[in-house]
Amino acid sequence: MTTENLFSKLQAQSPGQEEIIKALADRKVEIIGLFGPTGCGKSLFSIIYGLDSVLNGRYKRFIITRPLVDVVTGKELTAAELGDMYYKMVFSYVEDVASPYIETSKLNELINKGVVVFADSHYLKGRTFDDSIVFIDDAQNLPVESAIEVITRMGRNSRLIVAGDPVFQRSIGSKDSASMLRELLLGEENARVVDLGLKDIVRPGARRGIKLLLESKMRNRPLDETEKQVLATARIHAPDADIVTVLNLVELKKTYNITTDRVPDALIVSKEGYQGRLIGRGGERINNMEKDLGMKLRAVELSLDFKPFIHAIHPVSWIYKHIVDVDFAGPNLAVKIESEAYAPFVGQKGAHVRFIDHAFRKLLDVGVRVYEVETTEEKQKKKRKE
Repeated sequence: MTTENLFSKLQAQSPGQEEIIKALADRKVEIIGLFGPTGCGKSLFSIIYGLDSVLNGRYKRFIITRPLVDVVTGKELTAAELGDMYYKMVFSYVEDVASPYIETSKLNELINKGVVVFADSHYLKGRTFDDSIVFIDDAQNLPVESAIEVITRMGRNSRLIVAGDPVFQRSIGSKDSASMLRELLLGEENARVVDLGLKDIVRPGARRGIKLLLESKMRNRPLDETEKQVLATARIHAPDADIVTVLNLVELKKTYNITTDRVPDALIVSKEGYQGRLIGRGGERINNMEKDLGMKLRAVELSLDFKPFIHAIHPVSWIYKHIVDVDFAGPNLAVKIESEAYAPFVGQKGAHVRFIDHAFRKLLDVGVRVYEVETTEEKQKKKRKE
């Protein structure tokens, strides 16, 4: 197996991965931030690029720092605590990622020569990384101060890649370091941030894992008294429906002066495949729930497509026809909408989008950001005017 031109062997399998390749190819970019869910190729592209860079002489060293976290306690484990086991664990992770592209014997040779270096972020004071490419992985598990310490260690002809998940891989009780680092890098000179979303997940099993994480998050959210009452009533009328959670919207509607009858008082989220059982044939089950509760209800099933969620609670009924895409970008859910529907989506004084944002923060602890997108037809009209 040859080791030359490793990076050229990688082929982008999603729009986000195409952006990763462009960012890495632009040598003017000194710091690259890759933020998104697991399975998007953040580690793969970074590690193969780093190995390719030292093998082809662009940099003298490839330095990898990755926090090791106990998934049960959320405690970060250091090299001082683990000894040689720390480096063996980091090596195993790099080997798993890189093995299809480089032989283990060659990887060991690079490590023994000091060309590939594993560094514990806790012990970097006094060091300087010249002629190096530095990779911080799993940045969501690293204190922001530690990541900044790595940046201060960067010397001449060096480059930094930071990868993290601002939504799905936060440790128990941890601060959202990935989101903070993303915000810092967005305004930094000679830095580029690549946001990856659900559409960029290419690793088998990752999509299912993300959906289970979302379901777990929803099932574990504390319910208020109204939500408990709706859940109890739903279980009476639809005992065979697997209900994930209930979202009370009554107070939010008052807060944002949402008066249209279209917006429900509560949203019931079912597991995928159970929405029909929750609603009933002809809607008799959910109608009976509404009579018992004196509330307007709507049901949606949990999937990785969040367009039905927005359609279910947005005050404008036809808005979903103009939604181009809904996906995660950083710590938020990014809604791309056609220009002609942008104003109705946002609402007067931003009431609609603030209502949607608040609802998703209650449901998933993520915000919503809306972006205006020109359609092909709108672009053609502009060209004709010009």
